[in-house]
Amino acid sequence: MNDVVTGARKSRLIGAGEIKVSFEFFPPKTEKMEESLWKAVNRLAPLAPEFVSVTYGAGGSTRERTHKTLATMLESTALRPAGHLTCVSATREEVDAVTQSYWDLGVRHIVALRGDPSAGIGSAYESHPGGYEGAAELVAGIRNIGDFDISVSGYPEMHPESPSLEADLDNLKAKVDAGASRIITQFFFDNDHYLRFVERVRAHGIWCPIVPGIVPIHNFAQVAKFAGQCGTTMPSWLARRFDGLEDDPATTHLVAAAIAAEQAMDLVDQGIQTFHLYTLNRADLAYAICHLLGLRPQAEAATRREIA
Repeated sequence: MNDVVTGARKSRLIGAGEIKVSFEFFPPKTEKMEESLWKAVNRLAPLAPEFVSVTYGAGGSTRERTHKTLATMLESTALRPAGHLTCVSATREEVDAVTQSYWDLGVRHIVALRGDPSAGIGSAYESHPGGYEGAAELVAGIRNIGDFDISVSGYPEMHPESPSLEADLDNLKAKVDAGASRIITQFFFDNDHYLRFVERVRAHGIWCPIVPGIVPIHNFAQVAKFAGQCGTTMPSWLARRFDGLEDDPATTHLVAAAIAAEQAMDLVDQGIQTFHLYTLNRADLAYAICHLLGLRPQAEAATRREIA
């Protein structure tokens, strides 16, 4: 991925071959959610993403569903799936067993996260006795099991639990030094936060790719609540864009796609060409954003069979 460029700004004429995307999905909890997931996969697979990640609940609460989802992706699509993995509520042996199961399944990419506190976001995090202390140790443990591609998280506005910006950067560097391949950021809405983050990270001696995470605002109230929990600023101008649309999901989605594409295109002007979309299993929103970025379906990237 290109870093921030200086000098003349890039043209907004985006070629389909220049932009790269990846998608995040979450495993389904119900039959209806499963239908929504595979609809999203079938819709987005032809865009040939770099990879797709599947989330993993705290304490392995979605472990079996995540494993099943990854297995189906490997069997039925040409996608490169990445499994999420956390340290929460599990011993090292239990986490290592999941890592090994990913390898045995054929998964070669893991998104390694400390994970949210088992008591919920906002409560104090406590490592499990006999478990990994945090993401840096988790990355090292994954490296001991297999030659995985490993992604870790980064917070443009600092992790809400970090005592200082310096401590946050130290923790990020520890994850990369342990063997992480790339940093995927928490979502943000002010691109200046991301650009300053890149500068700070590089000054801290971290040189792996830093992929900006973009979330389409499918529901402003829900996304605003989550943003508050993870320390993401919601600009006042953003709230005004959705004012009066509380009971109008169709217009909300149109506005959301336009805002996310506008945000990404501004980053393209700054030399960024790789993006990670938090799809929330909503195919049409993610597809619209990619279309606005110039991405078009590729026949060879379609699913091997329609997944019902």
